Amino acid sequence: MASVISSSSCLLRSSVVKERDYTFCPSPKTTRHFLIAPGPGHTSLFSKQPSLSLSLSFNRVFSSSDESVSETTTSTAPSVFECVEWEKDSGIVGIYGEPEAFLLCQRALSSLQHRGQDGAGITVFHNNALQSITGLGLLHDVFKDPIAPPPGTSAIGHVHYMFSSIQPCNSGYRGAIAYTGKIFNHRALRKRLESLGCIFTTFSDVEVVLHLMDISKSSPCPSSIEERLIRSCEELEGAYSMVILTEGKLVAVRDPLGFRPLVMGRRSNGAVVFASETNALDVIEAHFERREVNPGEALVVDADADRMIRSFSLLRDQSPPKSKVCIFEHIYSSLPSSIISGRSVSAFRHALGEILATENPVDCDVVIAVTESGAIPAQGYASKACIPLLHDVLLEKLGPTFNDPPSKIDSDLTSLTPLHSPAKLKAGLKGKRVVVVDDSLVRAVESSKIFRFLKEAGAEQVHMRIACPPVNGFCYYGMKLPHKLNPTILESRGYDSVAFLSLDKLREFLGEEAAASFCYGCFSGNYPLPPPKEERTAAEQWCSPEF
Repeated sequence: MASVISSSSCLLRSSVVKERDYTFCPSPKTTRHFLIAPGPGHTSLFSKQPSLSLSLSFNRVFSSSDESVSETTTSTAPSVFECVEWEKDSGIVGIYGEPEAFLLCQRALSSLQHRGQDGAGITVFHNNALQSITGLGLLHDVFKDPIAPPPGTSAIGHVHYMFSSIQPCNSGYRGAIAYTGKIFNHRALRKRLESLGCIFTTFSDVEVVLHLMDISKSSPCPSSIEERLIRSCEELEGAYSMVILTEGKLVAVRDPLGFRPLVMGRRSNGAVVFASETNALDVIEAHFERREVNPGEALVVDADADRMIRSFSLLRDQSPPKSKVCIFEHIYSSLPSSIISGRSVSAFRHALGEILATENPVDCDVVIAVTESGAIPAQGYASKACIPLLHDVLLEKLGPTFNDPPSKIDSDLTSLTPLHSPAKLKAGLKGKRVVVVDDSLVRAVESSKIFRFLKEAGAEQVHMRIACPPVNGFCYYGMKLPHKLNPTILESRGYDSVAFLSLDKLREFLGEEAAASFCYGCFSGNYPLPPPKEERTAAEQWCSPEF
């Protein structure tokens, strides 16, 4: 039995959750936070009584099989199970040994808000119990109520996009987990674990890890948490970076190929911090030790070792494979101020703009950036081509992005906001040949509006330059990308020319050795970890061939 909470009516009732029963219509504007006691013996902030509860922080929760629920809907929103079939790129934080762990975790998550804007959650470990706050919306929506920060010196946090599961994930096992990525074989593992009597309290694919560790703990030959974790990860197939809070320890884990980044730092008081990006360390004054969690590594921090960090290999005696970091971390996902795989994201994007100008030159008068993420490649393009960068114009896309599902993609929803008045824009663009530079082109939803906007402002010619190769395949490792965008779609919308950075030039810039350490599956269609057939089928059903 599980307690199901409806945030629209604050209705609390008991019901058995079935895969087909529930649909939801998320709405960040009506977000409320709920607190979860993860299992028997754990204490909820609402009550001092032990409880086992399931928090579905959705705007509405409807049951198609329970006649006692009077409110019904004909919404075509996907079912809860369908919504979490694909974990999206998200942001995670773990803090250990900090008296204000909750507040610092919240602050660190704020610097990762670009990695997830539809939901957030924090779990704190205190007095051998887990206390969680999760909800839909931005951080200030989830944590806006005046509530005393839960006590505790260790915490993990998570921000996510729509159709990713709400985390941190808690189970009856004394642990909580937050992760980013995709576990391919979670359905098979879940089915096996349920047959063994495990009770799942969330729809997240990563909850299988907690149950695998729980089973190992209750085996005839109990072992350490490190050994149980290694055994559990040996059964996982996919891409993941995760932080686990359990038994007074904080564990950071990265899959053997290292698709998703995970960095480590320390505060001046010795507190250890793990995060998806280095900028999350900066905002809480944690010193980045030039140390990432290596692919295939688990780092364990606990009080017994006086917050010393112990390293364990998930591969045991095997030689680690070559890492395959997602190249989109440098191109789009990470903030320019971050350092990923030893490279400055800002310097990387500036260099891509320079290469783009060399590879795809065009006679033009001014350069314009599309969104802040395209500003740095535009600077690189302008400096290399010796063309003025028009700072008075920054086309900011307000509306759906490639993180949104296809049902939200509609050109009418997208608007362009210039930084200055129409009169000033026309003065700067009238009769000019314009190069529009963007960091990436994943969905061409805004392209026609950009073209019309610049033409109406008086531009004589409009050329589009994209500082990364065209997307030719789906990402199966945690990044929502459409399948095979057709680059010629821009030319059909009136642009005088369209050009992308070539994959060969990108690899040449990285250098032979470094280039081999990245995943280019979305560009080349060659995947370092081939997904199962059912994953490919689900991906193709999720998105249309082109946008």
